[in-house]
Formats: sequence, structure tokens, C-alpha cells
Amino acid sequence: MKLKKSDREESKKSFIGKYYTQAFERIKNIHIGCFGGMDKPLLLISEQYPGLWIEHVYDSVLWAQLESSYLDIAENAINLFVDRQLDNGQLPFAVMDLNKRPDLSEVGAALYSQIQECVSFFTLALEVYEMNKNSAFLEKAYNSGKKWDEWLRKYRMTTNRGLIEMFVGYDTGHDNSGRLFGIGCRENYSVEGVIQGADKIPPEDGVTPILAVDMNSTFYADEMALAKMARLLGKEREADEWEKSAANIKKKIFEYCYDEKDAFFYDVDKGGNKRKYKSSTIFHLFMERVLDINSDKDIIDRIYREHIKNPNEFWTPYPFPSMAINDPSTKDHAVFNSWGYYTQGLIVLRCNRWMDYYGYGEDYDYILEKWAEAWSSCYDAVKFAQELDPKTGEPTKSSEWYSSCMIAYIYAARRLGYPTV
Repeated sequence: MKLKKSDREESKKSFIGKYYTQAFERIKNIHIGCFGGMDKPLLLISEQYPGLWIEHVYDSVLWAQLESSYLDIAENAINLFVDRQLDNGQLPFAVMDLNKRPDLSEVGAALYSQIQECVSFFTLALEVYEMNKNSAFLEKAYNSGKKWDEWLRKYRMTTNRGLIEMFVGYDTGHDNSGRLFGIGCRENYSVEGVIQGADKIPPEDGVTPILAVDMNSTFYADEMALAKMARLLGKEREADEWEKSAANIKKKIFEYCYDEKDAFFYDVDKGGNKRKYKSSTIFHLFMERVLDINSDKDIIDRIYREHIKNPNEFWTPYPFPSMAINDPSTKDHAVFNSWGYYTQGLIVLRCNRWMDYYGYGEDYDYILEKWAEAWSSCYDAVKFAQELDPKTGEPTKSSEWYSSCMIAYIYAARRLGYPTV
């Protein structure tokens, strides 16, 4: 018998409340804990990703914003990476839980073969400071940020175009994306099976080094965060210098990456050619506030209207796909863990960083409604995994019990007013 609409709504509310509780308890009791050899709790991503990636520090920060008693989780996540910064300024892209990866115990849990920052780490550090008001924490983060900026400029500006460069596919975290076609090292750079450090330039492939839109959006946001930190620390001259430098990064992003005819920002290869893949990298310009809500309003409106809210591109039944669905590269997408097609939990979670700010809160409500609906419908088959098909809402089995998916679900239930007991 087909349920009435009101009955279906009540049934959905019941399921969302039930699964909310399971996700919440899973994070508290299983994902939060001490990694091997460490004495401070952290937020584990999943069993498939057995540690904490720098791009997932936002999971910890948002969790602390949702649950103030877990502020230490956010502080510990920032310190985890800052404390493992190399003398030359490089930050690790991930730190593994040696309880789950004991094979790494001899070489160490911190990994340095790619960048994969993805969300401005120093903006997140500033947000943690806004919660803890710890001046020593702020000073430590600021000094770390200066060293990271120096490392990026020394090792990742090899073509002298004023922007940092992608060397390998894993720099972006966009595994299996069409935007990586033609790159010699779509994962890491290895020599005779040994993965090289992120400061090593891979062999000539005719494409890299690439000016990547997302990486430079993060670069811009880091410098803007450092400017704000400097002012808070009474370093006015340094703050002015950071702001001036960040403004130049934005200018270069527009100069190299913006296609006015298409109203889209594209990666650019070593020869200056735009790589015209309509990737979810477009969201990073919003997420990191590269696009100014006032001075760039016409560009913002056009991008949103022509691409983001376009049902043939990113406004799919389950937004947002990691590649516009009309991009030719999607026809060859991988069957799971693909940033060349699927709607990713990370994308949905990061919408929190820009959609309300730019005035698209109602659209974000819709996205969260679809996210909660999809995971409630498939829960018995797949538990809170990494990604959904943007057209059907069907999940892949990539990384069940994924922290970003669970936190997005929890946030959706609270924001939309579903029962959460």
C-alpha cells in the first residue's frame, strides 16, 4: 500500500532521527580517540582513510563548532600538523593512526608526498582561535603559516607566474578526476617504487606544473588569514604586506585562470593553456572568499546562474557533482572514489563555508534535505559513505562511516529541524 505524503514525511523524520543518533554515537565512541603513540584525542576519517588528512581538519573544526565541549579536538587537529612541520616549512598532508597502520611506525606517521590542503588550514586555525582566545595558540599558528608560505613560494612557483603549482594529481585530493588527464603523475611521483617528497618536480609530461584554481584559492585564503592573525598580534606592517600579497594572488588567478566568455575559472598548464574541465574547483573561489561579495557581484551571479544552478551542470537531483555532468570527461568516471563525477561528502560539508555567506542559504537547505534523504534511504545497504551518484542518489561503497558524510548528515538534521533524539 502506498503511504500518504504526510505518512511518508513522518516515516522520513523517524528514520532521520534514528540514523542521526547512530552517526552521532559513532563519531563520539569510535572516531574520536587517540592515535597510536599519541596522548591527545583526534577525529579519525574512516577505516579506509586511517588517520587525519589536512583537508579534513575542517571536520574537526566544524564538530567543535557544533559541539563546544569538543573544542580540544579542533585544537589538537591544528597542533597535529603544526607540530610536524618540517624545518624547511613543509606541512604533512596527512598523519596516520599507527594503531591502524603499524607498518608506518619505522618511517613515521606524518606523510609529505603531496600538498592536498584543499581548505585553508590557517583560516581554520584562526577559527579555532576565535573559539579558544588563546594568544599562544595564535602566535604558534601564525609562525607556522609564515613558514608554510615560504615553502610554497620556494618549491611550488617554478614557472614564476605568481601562483603556486600542482605537480601531481594527489596535490588536489581530486582522485580520478578528468581534470588530471594528461598529467604524468596522477597520484604521487615515485622513483623505482619510492614515493618522492612534494618538493620534487616530476618528469616532463608537457602539462605540469599546472596553475590549479583550488590550490591557489587556498593559497589566497591562507595569506588573508595570516593578515588577520598579524593584526590580532599587533603586527600591523606585516598584516598590510599579507593583504597586498593576497591581492596579487587574486589578480593572478583572474589573469591566468578566468575565462570571461565561459564565466568559469580553469586550471592552466605550463604552456598557458586553459584546461577546460568544469570541475568542482569552481566552488573553492567561493569557499575561500576569493570572489568579493560586492566588487565581484556580477561575476558571482553569472557563475551561479550559468553553472552552479544549471541542472545540466552542477544543479543535479543530488548536488553538487564533483564534475559538471555535461563535461565530456564524466563518461569515463571511475566506479567509486571519483572526483570526476560523484557528489562528495566533502563538497556538501564545505558548502557550509560559502552558501549562506553569498546569499544561497535556501539552496543549501535543499542540498542538505537531499543529502539526508539519500542516506536515510540507503542506510541498510551502505552506511554513511564518501559519495553519491548526483543523478540517482545511489551511494558507492567507498569509505563507509566517513566522518565528513556523518557530520554533514548531523548538521543537516539539526539545521532542517528534524528530531535528533
